[in-house]
This record gives sequence, structure tokens and C-alpha cells, in this order.
Amino acid sequence: MQQQSQSTVQPVASGGAGPHAGLFEGYDPGKSFCELLRPAGASDQAIALVAERLAAMPLDELRRRSKVAETELFNLGITFTVYSEKDAIDRILPFDLIPRVISAPEWETIDTGVQQRVAALNLFLHDIYHNRQIIKDGVIPESLVLGNPNYRPEMVDFAVPAKTYVHVCGTDIVRDDEGQFLVLEDNARSPSGVSYVIENRHMMARIFSDLMQGLRVRPVENYGMRLHEALAEVSPGGNNPRLVLLSPGIYNSAYFEHVFLAREMGVPLVEGRDLVVEDDRVWMRTTAGLAPVHGIYRRLNDDFLDPEVFRPDSQLGVRGLMRAWRAGNVAIANAIGTGVADDKAVYAYMPRIIRYYLGQDAILQNVQTNICGEPEGLKYTLDNLDKLVCKPVGESGGYGIVIGPRASKAELEELRATILSDPANYISQPMIQLSVAPTLVEDGVGPRHVDLRPFAVTGEKTWVLPGGLTRVALRKGSLIVNSSQGGGSKDTWVLEEGGLA
Repeated sequence: MQQQSQSTVQPVASGGAGPHAGLFEGYDPGKSFCELLRPAGASDQAIALVAERLAAMPLDELRRRSKVAETELFNLGITFTVYSEKDAIDRILPFDLIPRVISAPEWETIDTGVQQRVAALNLFLHDIYHNRQIIKDGVIPESLVLGNPNYRPEMVDFAVPAKTYVHVCGTDIVRDDEGQFLVLEDNARSPSGVSYVIENRHMMARIFSDLMQGLRVRPVENYGMRLHEALAEVSPGGNNPRLVLLSPGIYNSAYFEHVFLAREMGVPLVEGRDLVVEDDRVWMRTTAGLAPVHGIYRRLNDDFLDPEVFRPDSQLGVRGLMRAWRAGNVAIANAIGTGVADDKAVYAYMPRIIRYYLGQDAILQNVQTNICGEPEGLKYTLDNLDKLVCKPVGESGGYGIVIGPRASKAELEELRATILSDPANYISQPMIQLSVAPTLVEDGVGPRHVDLRPFAVTGEKTWVLPGGLTRVALRKGSLIVNSSQGGGSKDTWVLEEGGLA
């Protein structure tokens, strides 16, 4: 496969065409900040070189390479599942060959900002399951925490190793029309998509290696090793703990990623039926008998994890797993009950949470958020429905979002009634003019909105994968980048200082 791909690649031409000529002729980002063709004076040499090389490439050649990439994705089985499409269990995540490039100073802001948020999230989770001092001090409402459907009383007074609850965090970041990075939400339960980050890089190395030539791009291939190290740090079992990845099984939408990560980590991929708890210890069934398990990276929701404690009808979990965890005989990542931290209503308090625990201002600011569960936020939202983006706090994947400026009067009235029936389930935010990136579309190369999900891995310390999943809204004008809503992905290049070799 790799040899075939390499043999079809012709080198990118060097020089000749300006960044708004050639491939980018007619490209107009409008009022949006463009990630590649930066405003005058805002770019650097390495990013400008990428734009110049792309500009010199014929559109037909870009399409040809894109087709090769699409075929490889299919052959490699790099897919996800959309449950609403019963006749199409597996779908390829659309991949755009034009990379998103991030300079070293830009990455420094993202890196330090994500580490700060993860530190605050872990302190917050430890607090709400122990002293609840942040509630006593009136920083966050008690009802928002204790009334949260993801709050787990079973976690009260249980001290997790290294006080790390969120071992893997995916922070969704957008960029406004001035190029400022803003956090859209925190994913502290089981963030997905990192497999596409690594596979996208492999794909670019095969299909578009000439575009990267001479650039100092930070690698992403060591994610699995980093995740293994972080989980081993908080697991019992001495210097060589046995780790596994627990998956719901082949019908899960992210099953490809489970297989991929187990391989990258060098650990067995297991389902609940492969594990058993005896004497408060976890064991894995093998052909040679039972083998001890010391750490579990679980990609299974809380409710299904242990039928002894949560849903008794669960066929996916492991009976007694909570007992083994509380006895200190196994580590579980991410910890149970982390869903409180990535609740969209709790998100609105993150700047205050960061200031409360760390005594610092947020490096990465939130998008202004109105909480409909509070009288002031509800009134403001209802008075400005046609100007705001409204989101249900319990949904993910882009479902349930209503973009006020693009909704009809009937849709807005229906939204008003829905919010009034359950105000606590909604937040609203101003409509952000998201940044765009050049993307191969039907009629050439056009601007499409993007976001970024960097992945942070935490054991005793936090490391952020240099890059992350750049998701792109392939539909013209769409702000919804989620794969379940028709979005695709790009390779994300984080440059070393200076950028050029």
C-alpha cells in the first residue's frame, strides 16, 4: 500500500505562484481569520512556504492525491459509525489534504492553556467528591454539581491515585475573527478522535511528504507510549503493571479507535466478558488461565461499567470492578464521575474554577456563556434567541444545537417552548465567526470553518499531544464540525520554533 502511494506522488512545484494565485485563485475567507493565508503581517516564513507550495499545485493533482487518500482510508478500515444510518454501519471520516498549520508561539498558548484547564478540572473533581469547598464558598451552585446526572455518589471520599480523575482530556478550541483562541467545551469523560490525528499524519507522510519537506513539524506518533506511561504511573503492580483497554465492542461508533489505541499502547483490547473480579482483584481470561490486570483504560460509559453498582442489566461491564478499584487493586482511566467536569453548564464557570483553585486567570478564555438554569441567563437568552447559539447541556456530537441567526421564526418559537420546559438543560452563546482553512471542495478550494481538539494525557503530570484533531465543516457556511453531522478532518502541523529546518 505504501509503495503504491509513493509511486503516484509527483513533487510540489517550488516558487512561482503567490498565495492568492494558482490553487487559491478566487479564495475568499471573508471576515473570517484564515489559518493558512493569514492577514498581512500575521504569518511566518514556514506557514507562508506551505501556502506558496500549495498555490503552485494544479487542482487536478490535488484531487488525484485526495482520491488516493480516500482509497487508503477505506482499505485501512479507518472508520466511525453513525447509528442513525442503519444501512451504513461504517463510514470513512472525510479527510482533507490541505493541512492546518500552527506556529510555535500559537502552540505555546494552547499547550499551557490546556494544561491549566486539566489541572483545574482535576482539583475541581477531587473537591466535589470530598470537601465541596468550592460549593461552600459560593463559587458554583450546589444544584449544578449534586443535581448533575453525571455526579456519582459512589465516588464520595474515594481518593484516586495522584488525585488524577481526568487522565485523557479533549479540549475543543475555536478561533474568532481576530485569531484569538477560545475554548468551546471540555471533554473529560471519554474524548475520541486521537486515532485520526495519528493516522492523518501517516497519510500525509505517504501522500504529501513533499509539502512537509524542509519544515520542522512536531511528531505525534508517541501518543500511545505517553498514554501507557501515564496510566502505568497511577496503577498498582510495581514497575511493570499489566494494562488493558476496555471496549464496549465492535458495534461502538469508535471501535476502530479502540483497536488502534490498544495497538499503539501495546496492550490487550478486551470486552467486559474477558475480565473477572475475584477477591477484589481484576483478572483477564487468557488461554493460559487468569492473568492479573492493574490498569484499565476504559472506553465504556459509567452506567455500564459495573452492574453490581450501576445498571444491573449491563452486559458490557465487569461485576465487582468498583470494589477492586476502591480496594486499590486496579486503576481506571478516566475515573468514574468525571462527566460533571465536562457538563456544558459547569463549563460556564471554568474561568472562576481556574481562579479559585490556581489563583490564575484563564490562559484560554471561554466563549461567553449564558446559563438558562439561572434567571438572568434565561431572560437574556429568550430575549435574544435570534442572535444566539443554543445548546442542550446533555447532548454531544452537535445534536440539538440551534443557531439563532440561521433559524426560522417557527424554529425559534419551538426552541423557546423547549427551553422554557426545561431551562436547566440549555445554555446559549454568541455566534462566533469561526476561523476557516482552505479545503478541497467540489468547485475547487474554498474556506471552511474549523475547530481543534488537542489531547492532554495526565498521570502524575500532564502532557499535551502537539497538534490535535482539526475538524472541518465540509458543508459551505456550516459551523458544525462534528463527524456525525457531516464534518471531516485535517492533519494538524505544529511547528518547532523557527519552523524551517
